[in-house]
Amino acid sequence: MTLSPLFGAAALSAFGLWDWITIAGYFGVLLAIAWWVVLQKNHTSGDYFLAGKNAGWFVIGASLFASNIGSEHLVGLAGTGARDGMAMAHYELHAWCLLVLGWVMVPFYQRSCVYTMPEFLERRYCPAARWFLSLFSLVAYVFTKISVTLFAGGVVFKALFPIEIIAGIDNFWFGACFMVILTGLYTIAGGLRAVLYTEAIQTVVLLVGALAVLLIGLQHVGGWDRLRELCQDAPRMGLAGITSSDGSIITVLRPTQEKLDFFNLWKPNSHPSYPWLGLLVGAPIVGLWYWCTDQYIVQRTLAAKDQTQARRGTLFGAYLKLFPVFLFIIPGMVAYAIAASGDSRMFTVLEEGGANEAFPLMVKHILPIGVRGLVIGGLLAALMSSLASVFNSCSTLFTIDIYKKIVPDASERQLVWVGRVATGAMVLLGLLWIPFVILLMNGSLYNYLQSVQSYIGPPIAAVFFLGILSRRVNAAGCMAGLGVGFVLGAGRLILEILSKGDGPVAQGILGCAPLAWFATTNFTFMAIYLTLIVSAVIFLVSYMTPKPSEEKIRGLTFGGRSKDQIAETRAGWNWLDVVASVGLILCILCVYVYFTGNIFHH
Repeated sequence: MTLSPLFGAAALSAFGLWDWITIAGYFGVLLAIAWWVVLQKNHTSGDYFLAGKNAGWFVIGASLFASNIGSEHLVGLAGTGARDGMAMAHYELHAWCLLVLGWVMVPFYQRSCVYTMPEFLERRYCPAARWFLSLFSLVAYVFTKISVTLFAGGVVFKALFPIEIIAGIDNFWFGACFMVILTGLYTIAGGLRAVLYTEAIQTVVLLVGALAVLLIGLQHVGGWDRLRELCQDAPRMGLAGITSSDGSIITVLRPTQEKLDFFNLWKPNSHPSYPWLGLLVGAPIVGLWYWCTDQYIVQRTLAAKDQTQARRGTLFGAYLKLFPVFLFIIPGMVAYAIAASGDSRMFTVLEEGGANEAFPLMVKHILPIGVRGLVIGGLLAALMSSLASVFNSCSTLFTIDIYKKIVPDASERQLVWVGRVATGAMVLLGLLWIPFVILLMNGSLYNYLQSVQSYIGPPIAAVFFLGILSRRVNAAGCMAGLGVGFVLGAGRLILEILSKGDGPVAQGILGCAPLAWFATTNFTFMAIYLTLIVSAVIFLVSYMTPKPSEEKIRGLTFGGRSKDQIAETRAGWNWLDVVASVGLILCILCVYVYFTGNIFHH
């Protein structure tokens, strides 16, 4: 089967008129909704930061999905699909972590009436824990969410618009700055309510658009069976130069010695990026931190009317979370299959771009006019939704956990104003960190994100879950665990940066066995080690110091709940919620079974 080249004259032509009309119309609707929300006014901090605590399950679930599905998925997941196939799908199958949020954590968060996750730690442990997590989270958002989203926005702009929009300015930086300005306008003005309602619309458009990319891509490559033929038990293609009859060098695609196993979720334990044991044990630790304790995600459930709406929102979001496996990873595999079928220029772009351009290239060169514009609008809007979410979370953390502590008598108007101002500094720091993202990501944006989160997530997950599960864990144990976890995580990140390259510092680190092990051990295993060490420190210090008072743990641990609190939680769910939860687990197991091969003997 011969495929039409993606890089012909038609493919490289400018977008059609209907594409531009579709993009303009989509953004017009989006901004109209944002403006309508802004006109509703945000008179109090509760309105601005928690949308008046009146959100229903559909808006919460859609917002959870849209907040999560951003740069690292549109750019990073398709990139990993083009490079390694289904291996990174493990992280998308962590949809079950949302069940833990809805069934286990939400009742504690709801009854504590907190605005932020650091505020919850203060109630469970001490004020120092709140300060630590607030500052730690703000710094972590720069290293992960803000910088990654801005980087991905630049990648998308450069792939979709290769000709400079403004002379002398690379489209990568133009795209990153454009998203910051446009997203900041409605986020700063409308707060969480603007974020929630715009994300609900973005979710629908994103799902429809990504489905179009998947279906048209499969049709282009020759169907599902042809995709399996090219991406499973076949030699990986590579670029090679041959000499033509006139003596010139022609670049062609040739099979290599490496065998593909794109359809297998499990890689050998010796795999440098995706060892199966690390993904099975270490990756869920990061998932539980992200979905159950991170302000960026949990803030949506705090805006719910009650426990029932919050729990059902997490259920809806969990089902939506299953779609990225098919809507982003598989299109990346389709991009590789198209390249491997003979399109050497497509292959060259994927190789040189670290495969991060797979999804935007699919959008640009395969979709028909009109549909292409809709998908591009959804793609850019999804990037904006991630920015909007992290902006609002950062402003909430800074205003409620830091500014309000320093200025306890601040008026509601002052709090809203400070929340708007706080976004600017975070954006600037995110732009400054982008060069380090480029250095660390090693060809895959999603790899970079998951590796950094594997260093910062374990200590936070440990103090939250152990604090709820154990009545004996106290403030001293919490602070010791956070401190040790921070030192080890920061140390790993610094050593990983310094070990890159061939300089004397890198050689010195790699020449010392303990430092080399600490700097290069796979990030999934590092998450396991950090969790075990931090948990041991928390328990050891807690049992060496006085236990917390009954007043401190009342309602905030399983053993500290009253009968009325237990009854309130039980009244918040029925058999439909249970059936929906079991159905989600079965769906996840089916995906695991379908994409599992004989790899464990490695």
